[in-house]
Amino acid sequence: MRALVMTAPGGAENSQVKDVETAKPGPGQVAVDVAYAGLNFVDVMARRGDGGYTSEWPYLPGKEVAGTVRALGEGVTGLAVGDRVVAAPVGGGLAEVAVAEAALTVPVPDGVGLREAAAVPLGLATSVLLLTDAGRFTAGDTVLVHSAGGGIGSAVAQLVPLLGGGRLLGTVGRPEKAAAAVAAGYDAAFARDEDLVEAVRKATDGQGVDLILDPLGTSALPTDLDLAAPGGRIVLFGNAGGGAVDALPPLGRLMAGNLTVTGFSHRGLAATAPAKLARAIRRAMDFLAGAHLPLPVTELADLTDVPAAHDAMETGRATGKYVVRVAG
Repeated sequence: MRALVMTAPGGAENSQVKDVETAKPGPGQVAVDVAYAGLNFVDVMARRGDGGYTSEWPYLPGKEVAGTVRALGEGVTGLAVGDRVVAAPVGGGLAEVAVAEAALTVPVPDGVGLREAAAVPLGLATSVLLLTDAGRFTAGDTVLVHSAGGGIGSAVAQLVPLLGGGRLLGTVGRPEKAAAAVAAGYDAAFARDEDLVEAVRKATDGQGVDLILDPLGTSALPTDLDLAAPGGRIVLFGNAGGGAVDALPPLGRLMAGNLTVTGFSHRGLAATAPAKLARAIRRAMDFLAGAHLPLPVTELADLTDVPAAHDAMETGRATGKYVVRVAG
């Protein structure tokens, strides 16, 4: 089968489409003929060699797919060969055939296209969980999302109105991406520069932000603390910069503001609480099936286009969610 293979830490020069042995399901697993696969920043982090994202090289990236069931491993029930499904594999999703745990393989409802469905198992499901589970979003909250122009940021903009609505603010790494974030549904978007705190305070009439979703490790945490409203929640869900992670703020600072700092990991849930992740995937699929959630995606024509897209994601030039057509 054709698959994207990362041969060593580095850039696009170390990512190539190769013929590899076709993946086969083990007990409790499902093999999927991949129609579309989603791109995610976690694969960029693996490619550049960030600690904890891959244990060996070569590495096959890809953590969300949509397609049809090819084969069932021993003990799998509730699915049949030919079923349309989405799945969240540990890796290897950017390939013609991917293997995932049956617990994280979910049927695609009628009326939902596989192209849009490919954005669900990691991207949209993460956004659902960031807001509802980790962030305890309440209708009317003011929400600030760092990296608002990316796939998660775009999905959050679509979800907030469905969950009761609120004021949605975003930050972007490049000033020219602010307009795209507003077009995607943000009330306002700001460049992450020395004027950010003042700009957000002005946008909130000095009241602060109820919920902050932050994929930047701890680099923006001092800013988050300055911007959080009393009782505010800060959810850290990645380390996009790849640098060292600082210590969390002292208890006194949190107690003084009645603040909460929470960590979130899609990978951690997949390993330790797959049922919770599967429920979020199903909920996101229901949003799509009900036609309540417009989910714009940028389609890449072939796996060979993925390394350049990963480059754009790494350098902050990408906007929105990318999926790649693999077969079909």
